[in-house]
Amino acid sequence: MEMLLEKIGVEIAKLHLIDIIHGDLTTSNMMIRASNNDLILIDFGLAYHSTLIEDKAVDLYVLERAFASTHPDSEPLFASVLDAYANCTGKDWDQIKKRLDDVRLRGRKRSMVG
Repeated sequence: MEMLLEKIGVEIAKLHLIDIIHGDLTTSNMMIRASNNDLILIDFGLAYHSTLIEDKAVDLYVLERAFASTHPDSEPLFASVLDAYANCTGKDWDQIKKRLDDVRLRGRKRSMVG
């Protein structure tokens, strides 16, 4: 399981490092290739190009919410995804993590208000 979570973080980092935002990151938009166990991201219908840290953080937040809604007790699982993502993004991670924390806070406020 840990290896799969790492693959998820690495593949998302690869996209973000070339400034591609998926726009609909969910586990439903991920497939495993049977022949070699590669993780394949699919459904790029909402994808776009962006250099903004905000967009990368929102992409991660969407996946985090997807994990939470479909996989009970997923917080440690998503933490593993973020660890792999952080390892790949290097110096950019600090800014993305700070923005992800901001996005999470806005999301919580939105759900409390309505």
